[in-house]
Amino acid sequence: MYQKYHTEALVLGNREMSEADRVIVLFTRDFGLVRARASSIRKEHSKMRYSVQDYSRANVSLVKGKRGWRLAGAAALKSASGDRKCIGVFARIAELTVRLVHGEEKNDYLFAVLAEAHDALMREHVEASATIEIVCVARVLYALGYISTEALETALFTHTAYEREHVLEAETMRDKLLSSINKAIAETHL
Repeated sequence: MYQKYHTEALVLGNREMSEADRVIVLFTRDFGLVRARASSIRKEHSKMRYSVQDYSRANVSLVKGKRGWRLAGAAALKSASGDRKCIGVFARIAELTVRLVHGEEKNDYLFAVLAEAHDALMREHVEASATIEIVCVARVLYALGYISTEALETALFTHTAYEREHVLEAETMRDKLLSSINKAIAETHL
């Protein structure tokens, strides 16, 4: 019998598989980046289909089998709602994360960065979505070892919050952040 694992996850994307299945890309609190097969989730009577929509946050139940992870259950915590522009910002962050993270490895800092960005972007009336995106991408690159704190000399990497004072600090050093981000992404060759 297989063990069932319960964890919080951000849905970073999906792809269709066979007639009614999907492979859901999750960034989980306990396992890092996971691709889990969700059987029959595209059918109308599926109870999980609304819980794991792209760019949402959910509590998921996963089973590790011989052929990888399977999604055994899901309950929505926060859906991707609000301004379409902010959902698009989180979609770009999710795409970059999927591109850069390889293999399953727990990363508490990276999960916190993505979860806080998700919370900040899915609020009503987000004015600084572009700055939040820059800070989040810089933190993702920092969490993966592509940017060092010494290079930027800022306290933005010591926490994961996106409060007003953090956004204002990031706006003052916007050009330096963008330069470091572009250099780091170019060096990844991905």
